[in-house]
Amino acid sequence: MSTSKKKNVTPAQEKYQQLAKKHEKQRPVGKNCLKAFLIGGTICLIGQCIHVFYYTFFDFTQRTAGDPTVATLIFISVLLTGFGVYDRFAQFAGAGTAVPVTGFANSVASAAIEHRTEGYVLGVGGKIFKLAGSVIVFGTVAAFVIALIKSIFLKLGGM
Repeated sequence: MSTSKKKNVTPAQEKYQQLAKKHEKQRPVGKNCLKAFLIGGTICLIGQCIHVFYYTFFDFTQRTAGDPTVATLIFISVLLTGFGVYDRFAQFAGAGTAVPVTGFANSVASAAIEHRTEGYVLGVGGKIFKLAGSVIVFGTVAAFVIALIKSIFLKLGGM
């Protein structure tokens, strides 16, 4: 707690904070980190296996097999979210399920499922883009800034 906030704490509040801290459940940070690492790594391994499957058995190169791989991971994630499996799995795995593609697909699908009773346009569509919109805007702005920086460096290097 910062010193400026601590000055305004009464003795009773400080005593309560100490009591609450004593009874607070300790989180197994190391165990959670290991579990997140292993689960996230397993999801990435599955994605890599799907990627190899696409360029081995279909007419894809290693470079072009990425798009169907991502689409497959999104489909699996949304399907598992729809059946309620992904949420129980995420409860166990913690941050390991926050692998960008599957975690984002789960978030979007969960918002759609949760607000389907409000209608398709205002409920599903509106709530999906509440989350997806910020991600899309951030991605677009980040891509613009990176392209601008790259253009500046290329211009300076060509002089």
